[in-house]
Amino acid sequence: MREAEAVAGGARWQEGSPGEVFLAFLKLGLTSFGGPIAHLGYFRHEFVERRRWIDDQGYADLVALCQFLPGPASSQVGFALGLLRGGPLGALMAWVAFTLPSALLLAAFAYGASSLGGPIGTGAIAGLKIVAVAIVAQAVLGMAQNLCPDRQRATIALAAAVLAILFTGAWGQVAAIAAGGAAGLIVSRADGTPVSGHIRFPVVRAASLLCLGLFAALLVGLPLALAVAPSQSLALFDAFYRAGALVFGGGHVVLPLLESAVVDTGWTTHDQFLAGYGAAQAVPGPLFTFAAYLGAVLTPEPNGLLGAAIALIAVFLPGMLLLVGVIPFWDALRIRSGTQALMRGANAAVVGILGAALYDPLFTTGITSPHAFALALTCFVLLVVWKAPPWRVVLVAAAGGALIGLL
Repeated sequence: MREAEAVAGGARWQEGSPGEVFLAFLKLGLTSFGGPIAHLGYFRHEFVERRRWIDDQGYADLVALCQFLPGPASSQVGFALGLLRGGPLGALMAWVAFTLPSALLLAAFAYGASSLGGPIGTGAIAGLKIVAVAIVAQAVLGMAQNLCPDRQRATIALAAAVLAILFTGAWGQVAAIAAGGAAGLIVSRADGTPVSGHIRFPVVRAASLLCLGLFAALLVGLPLALAVAPSQSLALFDAFYRAGALVFGGGHVVLPLLESAVVDTGWTTHDQFLAGYGAAQAVPGPLFTFAAYLGAVLTPEPNGLLGAAIALIAVFLPGMLLLVGVIPFWDALRIRSGTQALMRGANAAVVGILGAALYDPLFTTGITSPHAFALALTCFVLLVVWKAPPWRVVLVAAAGGALIGLL
């Protein structure tokens, strides 16, 4: 390792150290607005072009791996880059630095939201629920264009939406994704494109198998442990772990899973849920930090900062375990036509699930008047046509909601 040093914020860190990784990702955690696709662009600029931690081919391979797995793709890419640069501690520092700023902001919002009273405060909260409709509609549109480009996959998406509407809850969504993957094996095998390149990270197979075993043990063992020894802390961890383990397709797709976990159980209300989701669009960093807000506002204890910490760790943990577990085997898996076809079908099903969530709970609870619909439509046009950054659109929606509250 070279003896050159990186200088930031008055501190000097040897290249490749966890400190260097932390400072590099802290800058991105404070400034990376725009969602997972934008985050991947920021990462490429910072770590491929500027710092040259990895080349373009290696970065493309890494992005492909993280999009293949459940979990927050941009956070998984950041975690892997930290692993590459600074080893296991570097991976942890990358996750903490990229995640902590938005998690703290959303936890603070959870404490402050209840103090917002009167027509202006109530209207601003309503505006956050309204903008969530526009943001998810934009996500559905973009994902449909990329993941459902033909009649077969559009039909898979439609069937998944119907399943998710008829069979509410997390298991209905899991069934829709499984059915979509099975359909993809039948109708999408011929659509594969050749892949090339290699991913070489310092992960031995023993460590990867340990991570895969821990992922499966938690997924199966947490519900069994709850049945034997009920505990609200364990139930909270299980709910958010399960949501993080079953999310394919990006941050927005976690919405229906978390809604099932915390609203259907009575832990929080639709209004609290949607207000927090709207606020999550106005902060930098990964959308999965929405979990910190939910953990803080839940009615049963643990809540507050402890609840936020439990929910945040639980929702990110499965994606990171899978990433470390799969890295040594990815090259062999991704070239198989069956794997590619299954993921095409599963991704199309994800579009359908997100479309169902756009209707319920977003539209049914956020759009309650003609004024609300007009504001949602305005936000959608700002996002899709004017390409306005989401955080600015959130501010417009909050101001518009406050104005509606005064009318």
